Amino acid sequence: MSYVALYRKFRPAVFDDVKGQEAIVTTLKNQIRLERTQHAYLFCGTRGTGKTTVAKILARAVNCEHPVDGNPCGECETCRHIASGTSMNVIEIDAASNNGVDSIREIIDEVRYRPPSGKFKVYIIDEVHMLSTGAFNALLKTLEEPPDYVMFILATTEANKIPITILSRCQRYDFKRIDTMTICARLADLSAREGNAVEEAALQSIARAADGSMRDALSLLDQCLAFQTGDVLTHDQVLDVLGAVDTCVYDDVLKAIIEGNASAALKLYETMIDNGRENNQFVTDFIWYLRDLLMIRAAGPGREAPVEASKERLSEMASVAALTSEDSLMRYIRVLSELTNELRYAVNKRVLTEIAIIRLCRPQMSAGTDALTDRIRLLEEKLEELMNRPFDPSLVMASAGGAPVVEEAEEEEPEEAPVAAPEDLQAVAREWDRILNDVARKHKAAAHITKQLGQLRFDPEKAASTIFVGYKDEIAAKYAEDEEFKTAIKWAIRRILKVEVEVNLYVMKEKRPELRLLTVDEQLKRINMPIEIEKEI
Repeated sequence: MSYVALYRKFRPAVFDDVKGQEAIVTTLKNQIRLERTQHAYLFCGTRGTGKTTVAKILARAVNCEHPVDGNPCGECETCRHIASGTSMNVIEIDAASNNGVDSIREIIDEVRYRPPSGKFKVYIIDEVHMLSTGAFNALLKTLEEPPDYVMFILATTEANKIPITILSRCQRYDFKRIDTMTICARLADLSAREGNAVEEAALQSIARAADGSMRDALSLLDQCLAFQTGDVLTHDQVLDVLGAVDTCVYDDVLKAIIEGNASAALKLYETMIDNGRENNQFVTDFIWYLRDLLMIRAAGPGREAPVEASKERLSEMASVAALTSEDSLMRYIRVLSELTNELRYAVNKRVLTEIAIIRLCRPQMSAGTDALTDRIRLLEEKLEELMNRPFDPSLVMASAGGAPVVEEAEEEEPEEAPVAAPEDLQAVAREWDRILNDVARKHKAAAHITKQLGQLRFDPEKAASTIFVGYKDEIAAKYAEDEEFKTAIKWAIRRILKVEVEVNLYVMKEKRPELRLLTVDEQLKRINMPIEIEKEI
């Protein structure tokens, strides 16, 4: 006998074998037990969630000669005939290929005749949304008032395409996507029955790839078992078959993106592609990974998040989620979602994906407001890095687009000079830019900050030989307030003006005595120069 696919071999024969749709099967079992079945049902849901399977079980159950707690016995003659497909009581119709009015007219003609055996004549119309408008209209009257021995079961993946007049005549059941844990348990059970050893991590990868579809999961397991080269189906073998990526790799990719390290992120991506991973699968899985991190962030520490993963994996993902913010995660998801749409029609998918990775690493490339948080974070990190390390002139020149500064030879300390007089402080004001240019040879960043954010002040009456430099910003003051920088200012003044001054740096919001520049009149009075006022003629 030829090989039978797993999803066909292990198709549930009773309601109790249907996994992930407990509410629906319990309702249908109770209706059969209480003999309260309806004349028309509508089963809605995504592919592989059990719509057709439940329809066939329901068709057997309502015709079973000896039902057991709402389930078909599977042993009576009627059950055997329906299971083998030889019964005249159950008619399956594919609306995708029989969607015209003529097909519906045949049904209308047939429902006039009672079933040759059994209680009900059951019509299972799959993909019913494919029927034409005329076919729907032809079915309306019969669907509303069928004979008491006729039952319609309509199945569809797109309930929104069904006319409201049809919906109102049916009892609707929505089949939900099956969660990963339920699929894993089912796959483990069937693998054990088949005598195949499969790693738990491999089953989880198959279940995630199935995306809520039990049929897809069984098909993927079948495919992976055919690839199996050893005694145990391993996680790596499943990844090879699916073209998927280990979720732990996404941790490293995201960390590189958070750090703004485009080179590392692109290298990880290149390694995955070179190892045969599928590009679209990588993008889709990465979006789901970011979604899980967003759910963990939104739930908060110590609270359960709607994420399907082991406790160990959840702990690892929580530590990664703590490195970023919800706004950043939403920006990453938005960029990758846009990429998904572009990849549908792209010729070179790899180039587009690499561009998207660079955009994720460099939020300054995004003009939207959703990138502001990352841009501010990067600026704060760079500023903090500058504040916590010795100044390197080559870095400043490189960031400004210039050539690195060659460190000059150590200059000798200038000779001693007399203490500055009040008149000398005014000379400091006149030569202040020249002094800072001299200081910038070794302290370029601090001198630049002082030029931009510092204001020169002095009070000859209270501190005759001291200059005060006030800063508008605490961070700037902290960066410039360095003994070497203050010493460099004193040396520059000693070299240029041949006088000795004291240097005091402060934040201008602090309360201090009035520090002011002398007016021209005050300067002339201090050097005893008469002030002549020109009289008008």
